[in-house]
Amino acid sequence: MTTTALALAAAWPLDVDGAVRPVMVEADASGGDLMIRFGLPVAPSLLDVAAAAGKPHPGSLLGAASELPCGVRAVAAVPGRGPCREAVRLLATAAGQRVLLGDDHDRGTVLLDVGRLGEDVEPLLEAADHLVLVARGGAEPLTHVSVYGLDACAYAGRLALAVVGPCPYPAQEIASTLGIRRVHFLPWNAKSVAAMNSPTHGDRRATGFRPSPLMTAARTLARQLTAPPDSATRTTAAEGDPTAEGGGTELVERRRPGLVRVPEAEESRT
Repeated sequence: MTTTALALAAAWPLDVDGAVRPVMVEADASGGDLMIRFGLPVAPSLLDVAAAAGKPHPGSLLGAASELPCGVRAVAAVPGRGPCREAVRLLATAAGQRVLLGDDHDRGTVLLDVGRLGEDVEPLLEAADHLVLVARGGAEPLTHVSVYGLDACAYAGRLALAVVGPCPYPAQEIASTLGIRRVHFLPWNAKSVAAMNSPTHGDRRATGFRPSPLMTAARTLARQLTAPPDSATRTTAAEGDPTAEGGGTELVERRRPGLVRVPEAEESRT
């Protein structure tokens, strides 16, 4: 899940939001991974953003962001459920959401990695302009998507499903079965994941860098998320190859997405 969020942030189109890069916020109530993964200091972190939420002038979200080796700006959460759960609870309040959204003159997109679905993040899901569920492509994790209680009708127009790794089912079948009409496939392999999470890897936006299949698919997903409604077009997975570039059903509306993990569908915390 976290790697999916990193890939999407790294692939975010620079020609939207006035060329302002997005900020990924690790808003997982069960604790964060980025600090350990990239050797980041314990501050600034998600806790600083939550602490600032109650202040009259909380300042910019960028004050708590770190620059990751993969070229992504991210607000990391400390490991451990206790402090992160309280921080997410504060972010879900009106004051916390004001910090995430910024002032009227602020530009850019905030990508929230909120972990598993639960009551702690429900207000954030309600406020998100896009909601992207992330699950592996097997029958078991996809079944968990259907039974986890998320009302697809309530989130209609904002809900999409990102299926990571091999999947024997075409996008149309998944969309019909789960009631989620926007489905996108993300190829998954150890080399791509290792490159994205390397603490020494250079900026993935560097000139001449040949993107991996994961980054190519993430760029396609990001483009579709940022496309205005009148320019979005329906794309389908290539027959017999659900991980083909551009595979997925229609994704419309340029908005700020929130990404969530579903039970037994995470990426082994990579």
